Amino acid sequence: MKINELFSGSADSSVPLYVVSRPMLDGALSGLLEPHANWLRSVGFSAAAGKVQFLPRDGGQFAGAVFGLGADEEAFACAALPSLLPAGLYRYALVPQSTNGNRLALAWALGHYSFSRFKSGDAVKARAVLAWPADADRGQVLRIARGMMLARDLVNTPANAMGPAELAEAAGSLAQEHGALFNVIEGRLLLENNFPMIWAVGAGSSRAPRLVEFTWGDRSKPQVTLVGKGVCFDSGGLDIKSSSAMLTMKKDMGGAAAVLGIAHMVMDAKLPVSLRVLIPAVENSISGDAYRPGDVLTSRKGLTVEVGNTDAEGRLVLADALCEADASAPDLLICIATLTGAARVATGFDLPPFFTQDDQLAAQLMHAAHVENDAMWRLPLWRGYRDLIESKVADLTNNPGSPNGGAITAALFLERFVEKAKSFAHFDIAAWNDRARAGRPIGGEAQTIRAIYSMLKARYA
Repeated sequence: MKINELFSGSADSSVPLYVVSRPMLDGALSGLLEPHANWLRSVGFSAAAGKVQFLPRDGGQFAGAVFGLGADEEAFACAALPSLLPAGLYRYALVPQSTNGNRLALAWALGHYSFSRFKSGDAVKARAVLAWPADADRGQVLRIARGMMLARDLVNTPANAMGPAELAEAAGSLAQEHGALFNVIEGRLLLENNFPMIWAVGAGSSRAPRLVEFTWGDRSKPQVTLVGKGVCFDSGGLDIKSSSAMLTMKKDMGGAAAVLGIAHMVMDAKLPVSLRVLIPAVENSISGDAYRPGDVLTSRKGLTVEVGNTDAEGRLVLADALCEADASAPDLLICIATLTGAARVATGFDLPPFFTQDDQLAAQLMHAAHVENDAMWRLPLWRGYRDLIESKVADLTNNPGSPNGGAITAALFLERFVEKAKSFAHFDIAAWNDRARAGRPIGGEAQTIRAIYSMLKARYA
């Protein structure tokens, strides 16, 4: 699907769409919808959320469609429209004052999203097409939609088709598209280049681990470094997961997918930054070469780590990558990972937590999350829990001494590998929709990336 084919530059012969909330309804019925007011009242239209009502006219066609938002005025609910409308050309004739063309157009694009790579025999169907809203920034909408769909596609791709090599290939294709410098350190070269924990976690798989890197932009500009967890499948290692817990573990590279989505937006917008992307791409598998509970690993930083649980592998591979990212003292270092089940317990699937000691950065992120309606919530890097990640036989353990506060202790572990970056934030995302909603089908999700891109644009552009 080409995203630009979902839109038209002309509204000629288009069908009007009227988007109304309950507070808007009376005004709409005495305004633009006045010719249809009696009929809408007769069929009991009340602007109920998600309800679409087609407006009749002679000849069997319909004169327009009215879409209800309920008590809310959030434009992303309009993502339901592409699946509710027959094929044809549409335009927005009435929308809430609180929304804008960018939001409406992005909702329209995401409402068309589906993952059909492995579906056979599906004929290409005619689609509902939207005339570009007059106030929409077309380039902005298309780059955000592309970044979102790229990340979703990567997460939704099953692990047999999205291993470390394929993830590296996807990153390489994106880098080539934007003229970025691309590099991969693969297999035992990780040991020679001092990335021992990435190697240790990936050594149990027949698919060699990798550290993927690309750089883009003017090096005289502020350096923004993005690190994404790329565990392409997580069996749990020798501390094996249950079969039910493994069913969605193709999403354990969701942090890497999110980072690539942000990177596309940054490069496509040509933000004045020096961008660096690092992705430790591994498969946490089981074999005679797999790392073991009780092993002590020496990290790139030199800190030793006792392996208390081989299913806490994400923080190990990220530690080596963060140490490398931190060495150049970036202006901003962002880490995104599907790191802990504790984060899901704390804030659920829809509200990813993030951690930072930088209050100004936290305020910028929360503002961007509000403006973009891209949920996130700040949790504390509570110093009082630092002793929980200490080991009796090594400097650190990847299996904290308490089952409580797991998202916080994981973030504290990562923070130990960041010293020089001027500002650091870690996001613990689910990368998954556990239930279907408008524009958000069950499956891979690109959480936080619209807000992070919005923050970067405001901070640097």
